[in-house]
Amino acid sequence: MKGKKFRRFTAGLLAAAMTCTASVQALAAFPAVAADGQSAQGKVIFSTDFEDGSLEGFDKRGDDDTTELTVAETDAVSGSKALSAAGRTQSWNGPSFRIDQLLEPNKEYLLTASVKAKNYANITFSFQYTDAEGVTHYNNIEKDIQSGGWKKIDKVPFSYTADMKDVFIYFETNNTDDLFVDDFSITEAPPAQIENDLKSIANIFGNDFRIGTAVTPEDMSSSGFMQILEKHFYQSITVGNQLKPDYVLNEAATKAYLEETGDDETPQISFGAAKAVLDYCQKNHVPVRLHTLVWHSQTPEWFFKENYDASADYVSKEKMLKRMENYIKAYFETITKLYPDVDFYACDVVNEAWLDDGKPREPGHPAESNRWMASDWVAVFGDNSFIEPAFKFARQYAPAGCKLYYNDFNEYTAKMPKIYEMAMDLKEKGLIDGIGMQSHLDVRQGQDAYPSLQDYETAVAKYISTGLDVQITELDATVPEYSDDRYFEAQAKYYKGLFDIYEKYKDGISAVIFWGINDTKSWRATQQPLIFDENFLAKPAYYSIVEGREEVVVTTSTQPTTTTTTTTTTQPVTNDDPLPMTLCGDANDDNEVNMADAVFIMQCITNPDKYQLTKQGEANADVDASLDITNMDALYIQKYKLNLISDFPAVLDRQVLPRPTGGAE
Repeated sequence: MKGKKFRRFTAGLLAAAMTCTASVQALAAFPAVAADGQSAQGKVIFSTDFEDGSLEGFDKRGDDDTTELTVAETDAVSGSKALSAAGRTQSWNGPSFRIDQLLEPNKEYLLTASVKAKNYANITFSFQYTDAEGVTHYNNIEKDIQSGGWKKIDKVPFSYTADMKDVFIYFETNNTDDLFVDDFSITEAPPAQIENDLKSIANIFGNDFRIGTAVTPEDMSSSGFMQILEKHFYQSITVGNQLKPDYVLNEAATKAYLEETGDDETPQISFGAAKAVLDYCQKNHVPVRLHTLVWHSQTPEWFFKENYDASADYVSKEKMLKRMENYIKAYFETITKLYPDVDFYACDVVNEAWLDDGKPREPGHPAESNRWMASDWVAVFGDNSFIEPAFKFARQYAPAGCKLYYNDFNEYTAKMPKIYEMAMDLKEKGLIDGIGMQSHLDVRQGQDAYPSLQDYETAVAKYISTGLDVQITELDATVPEYSDDRYFEAQAKYYKGLFDIYEKYKDGISAVIFWGINDTKSWRATQQPLIFDENFLAKPAYYSIVEGREEVVVTTSTQPTTTTTTTTTTQPVTNDDPLPMTLCGDANDDNEVNMADAVFIMQCITNPDKYQLTKQGEANADVDASLDITNMDALYIQKYKLNLISDFPAVLDRQVLPRPTGGAE
C-alpha cells in the first residue's frame, strides 16, 4: 500500500465505468437498516382477543386518567368479549399499551386492531415517549378513524428508537364516549425489498438541485424507507416534526429556570426529540434543512403568555421580542454545538404567516374553533411585524453558510403578491436568502388539478424574479381519498409537469424536497400523494419523472443560492507506515461498511483541508486494490450496498482476506 495517493477520475470515465453513479457532495444519507434475517416474516409478538378475560399489557394513561378498563361482554368482533374503556372525562383518556419493555428499539412493527366508540366519535391511534433529555412527546400515528361501528386498523407501522424511554401506544377520541378495542395484535414488519434497478432521482437531478426528503425518528426503523432514502433522496434531510417549536421549546425547563432566576425572557430548549435523525445526519455527513423557527402552528401557547402560563395574558411586544431573540439564539448555538459536523445549509425562519387572501392571520391561539388559522404572534404584535425581527435575529445567530428562507403553502394563491412584496423588502435589508414553496399540491382527477401546472409555473417564475433562491420544500401531490390506483396516471402526468418546470427554472431552484417517501408514511396517506407506494414500489409518478432522463455523475456542490462546480484535483497522501486492511470498505473507521464510507472518501478527495482519512481508513478504502484512493472506490461501495456486486475487487483478487461473515450493515 506504500505510495498510495488520492486522485479523481474524470466525470466521463466515471459515467462510462458504471451506471450506479455517486455524488461528490453526498452519496447517501443513511445506512440502510437491514431486516432481521433470523426472524420469521410477520412474526406475531403479542396478540389478544380478550376472550380469556385478561387485560395483560393494558392500562389507563396515568393517575390523572379516569378511564375504567374492563373486559366486557359486548358485540365483539370475534367471540363475545372486548376491552372496554369507560368513565373517560378527557378526550386523551383511554387504553394504553407499553411497548419498550416488550419490543426492540430501531425495529419496525405493525399494529392490527379493531376499535369502536360508543357513539360517532373520531378515534386516533397515538404514540407517547420520553426523549433523551427527559421531555415527553405525543404523536398521532393514525387519525380520524371514524366510528359508528367497529373499524379495523390494519397493519399500521410504528417503531421507537433506542434513545426513547417510557414508550406507549394508545387510543383516544375527540370526545369522552366509551371506547372499545378488540382483536389487538403486534407483529414484526416483514423485510422490505426495494427495486434496486431503478434510476436514482438524486443521480439524475443532483447537478441541478438537491433532491431530499423529510424524515422522523420512526421512519428510521423501516428498512424499505431507509433503502429508498439512501438511493433516491440522499442530498438533503428535513426533520419532519422534531425541530418545530413545540418539540424544541422545553416547558418544564423554562418554568424551572423562571422559578430559579426570575428571568421570564429566556425560554429553555431541547433537541432530544430530533436526536436520532440528527445523530445519523452527523455520522453520515447529510446536509440538513432546519424547519422551522417562527410559526403560528405547533408552537405552545405558554411561550407567549405571562409567567409562561397558557391561561395568563399575552406578554408585551417588547418582552416577546426578547423571548424570540433568546429562543433563536439558543436554537442555533445549541444545535451547532451538539452537531458541529452537520451542514445546516438552510433554515425556514418564518413559516405560513399569510392567509390565502394575502392578509395576516387573526389574533389568538390556533384551535379547532378557529380552524387552526389564528396566530399567537399576531395576538402579541397585532400584525405581521414580527417577521422582520425574526429574520434579523436569525441572520445574527445562524451559522455561516446557513441560508434563511420564508416558507409557505398555497403559495400560488392571492397571497403570492404579499409574499413577493415582503421578500423584496427583506432582501433590500439583507435579511433573507430565499423563498420556500411548500408545494402541497392536489392532482384531483387530472383535469381539475389545483393548482394547474400553468398557475404553479407562474408562481415559480414570480418568486425567482425576486433574485432570491427558491426551494421546493415539502412536495407532494394528492389524488382523491381512498381512490386506489385509478388516478395514478393523472398523478404521473402532473409530477412530470412539475419536474419539467423545475428543470426549466433550475438556475433559480437549489433544492426539491419531497415531504416523505412513500404513501403509507405520508401526512396525507389516504390521498396517496408520493411517488412510492405502501410496499415501497415505484408508482407511475416515479417513472414519469425519470422517463427520458439519465443518471449522471454529480460533480457540483449545490448551495442554497448558487451552484458551484467542484474542481478536480490530485491530492497526495503521506503515509510512511501503511497498515494492513482490517475491514474492506470501512473508510471512516466505524467498524461498518455502508454508504457513509463512500461519502467520506469523496469528501476527503474534494475537501482535503476539512476531511482526511486515517492511516487505517486509507488502507480500508482501497477496495479496488489500485493503490489509489479514488471516486471508483466510493462507487464500488455503493454497488456493494445496492447488492449489485457480491464483494470488492480487493477481496475477490485475494489482495486481502475475505471480510468476516455477518459484518455490520
